[in-house]
Amino acid sequence: MNGIRTGLFVTLVAIAFPLTQAGATTSTFDGTWNVRISSSSETCGNGATVAIGINNGQIASSSAAVTASGRVADAGSINVTLSTGIKRAVGFGRLSGTSGSGTWRGAMCTGTWTAERM
Repeated sequence: MNGIRTGLFVTLVAIAFPLTQAGATTSTFDGTWNVRISSSSETCGNGATVAIGINNGQIASSSAAVTASGRVADAGSINVTLSTGIKRAVGFGRLSGTSGSGTWRGAMCTGTWTAERM
């Protein structure tokens, strides 16, 4: 009888363990981030700020004016696409703790970005 109970217990633990791991997929970087975008050219504009949200490592915009999509890896590397109307920019970089930075490029413009967790 003890062998059956032990076997049942081991089976229940084996089934439950992966389920608890799958439910715990929150990212260290989840939350709202304020991203300041700078351009290397005055003709491309300079100083835009965009709020983005990160949930389980997935990026989404927090603004109706800008669409954001992308992914943040567990180690903090980030790739993001921002678009508004027909304009589109792709950014790469790294988040660490409550801040981050990187570069971006669009059709005819390039620049840098910095981010702070709100």
